[in-house]
Amino acid sequence: MVEDTPLTGQLEAAARDRLRVLVVGAGVAGVCVAGLLRRRGLHPVVLERSPRGADEGYMLGLMPLVEAPLRRLGARDRYLRQSVAMHRYQLRSSRGRVIRTYSFDGVFARYGRYGGIGRGELIEAMAGPGLPATLGASVAALVQDAAGATARIQTPDGPVVARFDLVIAADGMNSTTRALVVDPADVERFDTGWGGWVAWSDAGTDTTSNDLYAETWGRGFFIGRYPVRHRVGVFVGGPRGRTDAGPAAFVDHLRTRIAELDRPTADALVAIESADSPFLWKLADARSPRWALGRVILLGDAAAGFLPTAGVGAAMAIESAAVLDTHLAGVPATGVARALLDYEQAQRPRVLAAHENSRRLAKLMFATGRAFCSLRDLAARFMTVSTALGPIISLHRSAPLTSSLRPRR
Repeated sequence: MVEDTPLTGQLEAAARDRLRVLVVGAGVAGVCVAGLLRRRGLHPVVLERSPRGADEGYMLGLMPLVEAPLRRLGARDRYLRQSVAMHRYQLRSSRGRVIRTYSFDGVFARYGRYGGIGRGELIEAMAGPGLPATLGASVAALVQDAAGATARIQTPDGPVVARFDLVIAADGMNSTTRALVVDPADVERFDTGWGGWVAWSDAGTDTTSNDLYAETWGRGFFIGRYPVRHRVGVFVGGPRGRTDAGPAAFVDHLRTRIAELDRPTADALVAIESADSPFLWKLADARSPRWALGRVILLGDAAAGFLPTAGVGAAMAIESAAVLDTHLAGVPATGVARALLDYEQAQRPRVLAAHENSRRLAKLMFATGRAFCSLRDLAARFMTVSTALGPIISLHRSAPLTSSLRPRR
């Protein structure tokens, strides 16, 4: 678990390290890279903006890409215990009819397991028995020079100024640390024009589908069910002009549209309708034009924040953390800037390929035209799982062997 630790204690532990590292953000990417660096004998100083710790969030689908990094982190067994294996994917039409059910097993068997897990459980599994972090803290100012970076850190007890050799900005898609080193106007953003709500549903309503991801690609709406341990994460969305009316009105609208409403989908709609003050998630992404900026590196969503369409964002954040850790192995303080550039050159093409695939899928999934949706449903009936998951399979085939990768020099 992430343990709230006074900043002074973290700074004292890091003072004699080969590299004095600041990690901003105790989410998926930040916890992973901090844990990996600790296994190398370093004591990265970890900050988390929320005074309660990183948001536990909702469901995540983790492809086998994560297994090598989690094994290196010593967290693979904890992850396997706290996640559920996903074996099947089912696609339904606007009317609620099953178009096709695909098997993941033949595609991913050689790479590992496709797992469903809650974000909070994943962070807990990666943090292990205890990962020090200062909660309620963020970087208010950052100045770099040839010898290092000086950060002014705002804490609940007031500002603290500290010196570091490396700053890892892993504080999310709307990273405030990134804004200190990258002009916000240069961050590329893609807005689908859709939004939706996320909620938890009782997994016990249909135990036959606890290994199944089920999605309804409707004409002007989307419904997804994603099991994790003991519960199911639900997403319901549509064009923001319609979702602006609120979840209850949108759910009522969907009940009039879906002719064949199966029990799990009906339960999903009830979960959204009955959720307390659900937040409307704007389906948009962002990516920075550069990741390596002197002694600062952007990681995870701060570098490239994903749409949820391909279900690969968290996996790419974990993989990126492991690749960064490898590029920092044995690097002296004087070599940090070069190592960060090497890391970006190695990992950025993979992340952007996955990012582009997520955008392409959004255009396919989030559609309103009758003719387009009819053609999409027809094509899905005849599409093999290997074709449908082609870009994801390619990522697995070319995945860096993070347990033995050697950075280029």
